[in-house]
Amino acid sequence: MNNNAGVTHVDHIGFAVSSLDEAIRFYTEALGFTLERQAEMGGDFLRQVTGVDDPNVRTAILKAPDGFIVELLQYSNGRRHGQTPESAGAIGAAHLALTVRDIHAAIARVETAGWKANGSPQPIPGGPRKGTRVVYVSGPDHLTIEFMQPPGP
Repeated sequence: MNNNAGVTHVDHIGFAVSSLDEAIRFYTEALGFTLERQAEMGGDFLRQVTGVDDPNVRTAILKAPDGFIVELLQYSNGRRHGQTPESAGAIGAAHLALTVRDIHAAIARVETAGWKANGSPQPIPGGPRKGTRVVYVSGPDHLTIEFMQPPGP
């Protein structure tokens, strides 16, 4: 049996959010992403694709400095669909890991924009990423971002 699913690359990652405007502000002001475009869509096409009833959605496409794409989606029924777990350790919780040059500057930018770090930067104690400093920060809707600062020369 061929177990190759035919995947060629990662195109983007998407997050459902309760406030598209607040999430755009987090990704642009706190993380330095660029807002590429916004759109609205819905109807039978989207219901067929997503399986979500009444899938009217506002979307935003944001680009990281390296070109990676994040799609934000605010569905019309908002919180009725549920919310992200508050704990990064909850089943179903996910995070987006971003490499940063200066982890303390990245945290300061997030805090200046109104969000916070969940912990304090710590070096990975062993393995292939030994010495990389890491910390989780929370954005809107408890979306978790991991900052990773590789060890310096």
